[in-house]
Amino acid sequence: MLRRRNTFSSLTSRVLHTGWRWVQRAGAVTAERPGRLRFGRIGTGTRLAFPQGTVFGEPWIELGDHCVIGEQVTLTAGMMPDLNLGPEPVLTLGNGVVLGRGSHVIADTTVTVGSDTYCGPYVYITTTNHSYDDPHEPIGKQWPRMEPVTIGTGCWLGTGAVILPGARLGRNVVVAAGAVVRGEVPDHAVVAGAPARVVRRWDAEQGWQPPLRTPAPVPIPAGITPEQLLALGDLELGGPELGDVEPGTS
Repeated sequence: MLRRRNTFSSLTSRVLHTGWRWVQRAGAVTAERPGRLRFGRIGTGTRLAFPQGTVFGEPWIELGDHCVIGEQVTLTAGMMPDLNLGPEPVLTLGNGVVLGRGSHVIADTTVTVGSDTYCGPYVYITTTNHSYDDPHEPIGKQWPRMEPVTIGTGCWLGTGAVILPGARLGRNVVVAAGAVVRGEVPDHAVVAGAPARVVRRWDAEQGWQPPLRTPAPVPIPAGITPEQLLALGDLELGGPELGDVEPGTS
């Protein structure tokens, strides 16, 4: 009896997991399968994982090519749905942008994220902050302040980073996990803390200052083909092992 119960439980688990993977694939949003979402642009190879978070103002949202939008990511343009925001895009993601699970991009005014910028889980990017000028009025009822946000190409935003209104990040900026960023950050800088401050910068003559304490990353082995790297993505779904993919084959 116990063996039968365990077998049934195992079978049920496999069916549920298989069904959920099917739902995830079917519910993902792409240019070919946008579902109810009508973005101003959704590029080739871009995918919004299912389940999606809150999404509205999508006619004013433009997503570049080959972006990866994780589960439960919020993308909003405008303070509320069904507003006419004018002829120009409000929220723009460049090519190859990655937004980790549970991240939020709140674009009441313009947000521009440069190509190849990667965000870890639960990153929060916003153009809007509450006002508290009037001490007699509830803060939630006071009109908020809004400033555009610009994030340069090739940045990395760690888990839980917060990008505040008016922030302007340069190229290849690293934002440490949990950092709260406001103001301008120069190219090739590492910022950390709340409020964030520059803790490391690249100098053309001296390299990284202070010097890096970690060893250089191990490069991809010579001779590995793009097809073999892509095959790694199939492992979870029961696809071919890396060694099963012959070099030069697709």
